[in-house]
Amino acid sequence: MMAFLNFIHWNIDPEIFSLGPLSIRWYGLLFALGFFIGQYIMTKIYKNEGRKPEDVDTLTIYVVIGTVVGARLGHCLFYQPEYYLADPIRILKVWEGGLASHGGAIGILLALYYYTKNRAGQSYLWVVDRLVIPVALAGSFIRLGNLMNSEIYGHETNLPWGFIFERNGETLPMHPTQIYESLAYLSIFFILKTMYNKTQGQTPHGKLLGWFLILVFGFRFAIEFLKNDQVAFEAGMLLNMGQILSIPAVLGGIFLVYRASKKGLVQEEELVK
Repeated sequence: MMAFLNFIHWNIDPEIFSLGPLSIRWYGLLFALGFFIGQYIMTKIYKNEGRKPEDVDTLTIYVVIGTVVGARLGHCLFYQPEYYLADPIRILKVWEGGLASHGGAIGILLALYYYTKNRAGQSYLWVVDRLVIPVALAGSFIRLGNLMNSEIYGHETNLPWGFIFERNGETLPMHPTQIYESLAYLSIFFILKTMYNKTQGQTPHGKLLGWFLILVFGFRFAIEFLKNDQVAFEAGMLLNMGQILSIPAVLGGIFLVYRASKKGLVQEEELVK
């Protein structure tokens, strides 16, 4: 069995099919599928909590724009600022690749600020606490898209499930870190969904967001030790850019969980009285 699993030759075509100039790629399909399922989950949540389900359509637009713009700018400014700032028009060439999950997270949080500005009964933390549930699931789909693109993989490994990414000219098995992350984000989705269901949506504001930040970016910090550097300047760094950006996210999550737990204790004491 070990010999069967060893040296998995991976040479999947990123393109599913094309019709003239139109090309359908695995990454785009999985990206869209994550948002489609996320919209379904948020619609159920809104209905169950007596909010207008049609608001989810508007919410999805904000999230998609925030994700794409944030992820693109995050990659350009965090990883290759000199290259893109020398010719800013390159930032618009999304089809050439280059999206950063940290930038996507920032983009979503900023987009939700504008979404909730005039939404009665939908405070910022109320929306974000619920949105992080499908976002974790979408992250799982996106990492599978990275696998189909043969990108963002790890160092050489002797483990029996190592992947040889032949499309990139690799001849040695590497850690399929895309699969590690996809499984981790899928697990985080179930953890957050269980926490939400257990309290029937009555968790203190910020608690689910806090746990999302701790779990997602805590795992991201750890998995980076197995990944290859994304850009040249990371060579020789004690911590790479992904880890540096993950630290404030984890710290912010710890603060939110602590703050939510204090509020939860106050609410319990008031109920006892």
